[in-house]
Amino acid sequence: MKATDVRAMSADQMGDELLSLKKELFNLRFQQASGANENTARMRQVRRDIARIKTIQGQSARSGS
Repeated sequence: MKATDVRAMSADQMGDELLSLKKELFNLRFQQASGANENTARMRQVRRDIARIKTIQGQSARSGS
């Protein structure tokens, strides 16, 4: 997910996407612990997408829009 994609989302869409990414990260952590995780790079992608959404949410809150 690119920052431009996140900036195009509404606040509700960002919240929904953040929730789904957190759930996915939770599941990936369980897979990692059980040894069933085949795509370890996905954890990094999900963590970065979460950070990207939180950063843009913070910027939006500070700018007042």
